[in-house]
Amino acid sequence: MTEVVAGYEVCPSWASVFGYLGASGCMILSSWGSAWGTWRAGLGVCHMGIDHPKGVIKNIVPIVMAGVLGIYGLIVSVIITQSISSPGQDGSNTYSLYNGYTHLAAGLCCGLSCLAAGGTIGVIGDAGVRGFGLKAEGGRKWFWASGEGESSGDGDFGGGSATESANKLYVGMLIMLIFSEALALYGLIVALILSQHSYSCGG
Repeated sequence: MTEVVAGYEVCPSWASVFGYLGASGCMILSSWGSAWGTWRAGLGVCHMGIDHPKGVIKNIVPIVMAGVLGIYGLIVSVIITQSISSPGQDGSNTYSLYNGYTHLAAGLCCGLSCLAAGGTIGVIGDAGVRGFGLKAEGGRKWFWASGEGESSGDGDFGGGSATESANKLYVGMLIMLIFSEALALYGLIVALILSQHSYSCGG
């Protein structure tokens, strides 16, 4: 007959699988969100730079905010990995199933939050910077001849009125980006709290 060891169900040998899944899942999902946001926002900046090249540096903010998401995932992944203990000298497991579930929840919390934030930042950044470029140039396109279309409407074509209107749109875009980034920050905070809960098997 097989000997029943006390606490075996609490500290099985495969408990660390959940911990490593949490660490890797957090890094993968957060990098995915970061890449997604950078891709969408980068397309918008490149498109906007054709008509309004002066605004490229100013509108690089969505790309920077998307890149930060990967750092959130890196922080949580490192914390989870450092918390996964190796077996004892006698081969007994020191990493509990409780820790595995906690670390898996922490990784998914941060990773999925960064993924959602990355998609939001990418969409808002893409639409926002394109709109900023159109506003700043008053609807003028790069292939128009000098002075073309300026008498066909009341647009200022890059003048003070167009710049002021573009800046109002820029402020609104920044506010939306800040609250989008906050989604990932919420996930990071909860993941850090979850990672602090632990149960040691001893040994």
